[in-house]
Amino acid sequence: MKLVLFDCDGTLVDSQHVIVAAMGRAFARAELPLPPREAVLGIVGLSLVEAMQKLGEDDPRFPAARLADLYREAFRELRTEPDFSEPMFPGMRGLIDTLSARDDLLLGIATGKSQRGVAAVLGHHGLEGRFVTIQTADDAPSKPHPAMVHQAMAATGVAALDTVLIGDTSFDMVMARAAGARAIGVSWGYHAPELLRQSGAQGLVGDADELLRAIDTLWETVA
Repeated sequence: MKLVLFDCDGTLVDSQHVIVAAMGRAFARAELPLPPREAVLGIVGLSLVEAMQKLGEDDPRFPAARLADLYREAFRELRTEPDFSEPMFPGMRGLIDTLSARDDLLLGIATGKSQRGVAAVLGHHGLEGRFVTIQTADDAPSKPHPAMVHQAMAATGVAALDTVLIGDTSFDMVMARAAGARAIGVSWGYHAPELLRQSGAQGLVGDADELLRAIDTLWETVA
C-alpha cells in the first residue's frame, strides 16, 4: 500500500486571492503596512503564527500572534461573503477521483490550514471521505517540521519509502524529505520550480495528468 499526501493551498485549491485579502484586513486592523503580495504568498504553507513571524522578519516585537488571530477572523468573514471562492486547480478534482478509486493507494492531507479550514474546503468540493488522514496546523508543528508526515504514516501504517507528498512550496519538499518520504513539486503554486528542486523535489509537474504519471513513475523508479 502507498500513501499519497497532498498539501492544500497552492496544490489542491487556488486560495491566493482570499489569503491576500485576509492578510490585508488583518494588517489594516493592526494598523500595520501590508507586506508585498509576493511576500504574503511566499509564506503560504506555514502555520499562521510562524507565517506572521516570517513576515515580521523574526522581530520579537512584531505582533505575530495577534496578527494570526486577526487573519483567522478575516478569513472567517470572507468565507461568508457571496463572492468567496477557493477553486480547485484544473484537473485536480479528477485526479483525486481517480486516485481514491484505486485499491493500492491511500490519500491524505498535510497542510498549514486548520482542521476547520480543511473541512470547509472538502465540504465545498464534495470531497469528504476521500482522505484517510488529515494532518493540519492544529495537530503538529509548522512545516517544514516532519511531524505531519510522521503522523500520517503512523495513522495509516505506511512506511516512509511508500509515502509521497505532493506540494507547491519548499516547506513541503523539506518536510517530506526530513520524514524520509518522497516529494513531488507542482509548478502552479506559490514557490518557483527551481526552489522546489533545490528543496528536495524528486519530480516536478506542470499539470494534473503529468502528476498522475509522476506518482506511478516515482515508485517504478524506487522498485
